[in-house]
Amino acid sequence: MDRFIIVGNRNLSGEILVSGAKNAILPIMAACLLAPGKSVLKNVPNLIDLKTMSHLLRIIGARIEHNGDTMTIDSTDVCYFEAPYELVSKMRASIYVLGPLLARLGEARVSFPGGCAIGTRPVDLHLQAMESLGAIVNVEHGYINAQASQLAGAEIHFAISSVGATINTLMAAVLAKGVTILNNAAMEPEVDSVIDFLNKMGARISGKGTTSLRIEGVEHLFPVEMSMIPDRIEAGTFLIAAALSHEPVTVTNCEPAHLTILIDKLREAGCQLDVYGSSITIQAPELLNPVNIITLPYPGFPTDLQAQFMVLMTLAKGVSLIEDTIFPDRYMHVAELNRLQANISLNRNIATVKGVPKLSGAEVMATDLRASAALVLAGIAAEGQTIVSRIYHIDRGYDRIETKLMKLGAKISRENA
Repeated sequence: MDRFIIVGNRNLSGEILVSGAKNAILPIMAACLLAPGKSVLKNVPNLIDLKTMSHLLRIIGARIEHNGDTMTIDSTDVCYFEAPYELVSKMRASIYVLGPLLARLGEARVSFPGGCAIGTRPVDLHLQAMESLGAIVNVEHGYINAQASQLAGAEIHFAISSVGATINTLMAAVLAKGVTILNNAAMEPEVDSVIDFLNKMGARISGKGTTSLRIEGVEHLFPVEMSMIPDRIEAGTFLIAAALSHEPVTVTNCEPAHLTILIDKLREAGCQLDVYGSSITIQAPELLNPVNIITLPYPGFPTDLQAQFMVLMTLAKGVSLIEDTIFPDRYMHVAELNRLQANISLNRNIATVKGVPKLSGAEVMATDLRASAALVLAGIAAEGQTIVSRIYHIDRGYDRIETKLMKLGAKISRENA
C-alpha cells in the first residue's frame, strides 16, 4: 500500500496547475449515457474515481478511451441497466447512472453507493425525485430498482439542497415528457457544468445559477464535445498550501469566481491575493490571523475544504472555530492532526482550533479523500518527517498531487510500504 514520506518546514513558491473538476466530470460521464454515439470530454485528469466510473460504464455497455487529458465515451451500445455492488460500493458518485439509465432504458438497478467514510449521505432525495417523475422505485437486497416506460415532468421540491439529487434528477428529466421544475436545487459550479453539458446535447434547461430549474423534456439528445471546468477544491487546496508558506505562489487554470468565499477567508487570515483572469497569486503573512468558518451549500464555504483550512488554522495566532453543517461527522482528521502536535478539540460538529507555534512530523493515516490532502499539507508545514499512509484516498481526487507540490519546492516522495 502506497504512502507519502514528507520532509517538512519548506517554503513553497512558483506556479501550480489545476486539473479538471472530478465532481463535474463524474456526472457528465454518466450523462453521456443519455445519447447514443461518441461524446468527447477534455481537461480530464487521471484519477481513481474516474477509472472506477469508466469501468462501471463499460459494464453497462459503453466504450471508453482516455488518452492524455481527453476522454471519449461511446454509448451507442448501452443496453445493460445494472450497476453492481462491487463497483458502486467503492464510489458514491456511481449513483449518477440511476437517472440516465432510467431515462434511456426505462429501467435501472443500482447498488446502494459507498465512498469516503465521512458520515451518512442518504439517497432518499434521489429516489423521491424518480418517483415524482413517474418511476416505480423499490429497494431490496441492497439494490435500488426503478422502472418507468415513460418518465413524466413534475414539480419537485428538495427538502435540502443536494448536488447529487439535483444532478440525477436533471439527467432523468431531460428525456421526460413535459416540464419539470426543481425547487431548492443546488447551485454548485458542478451543477452548472452538467447543465451546460446537457443543454449542449440538446436539452432545454433554464434557471442555471439559481435554486429554481426548469426542464422542458425533449425526445432525443446528441453526443457532444466539451472541456471540463477546473477543480475548485483542488485549486482551494493549493491556495491553502501556499498560505502555509512564506513565498508567493500562483495557482493557474482555476476559476476565481468559484472560490470567492475561500479567497475572502484567506484575506481575513491576512493573506494577500491577486486575481488575474484564471490565475490567483497568494502571499501569506508572517503570522496568520484566526478565522472562523461554517460549511454551507454553495456559495458558502465548501465542506470539501474544511479539513485543509483546519490545517491552516492550527498555525494561526489565536483560536478558530470550524463548524461543518454539511457532514457533521467529517472530523476524522482531527485526531491525526493532533498527532502532529496541533491543538484541536471537538464538540459535536464544531472544532475549536487553538493555534500553535509549529507542527511536528509524525506518522499519520488518511481516512478519506480531503482528510488525506489536509495531512499532506500539514506534513509540508511541519518540522521533521511526516509519513502519510493509506494515500489511495488522495488518488481518488488529485492527479499526481506529489508531483505538482514538488514543483513548488515540497520534499515529498511516494513509496510502497
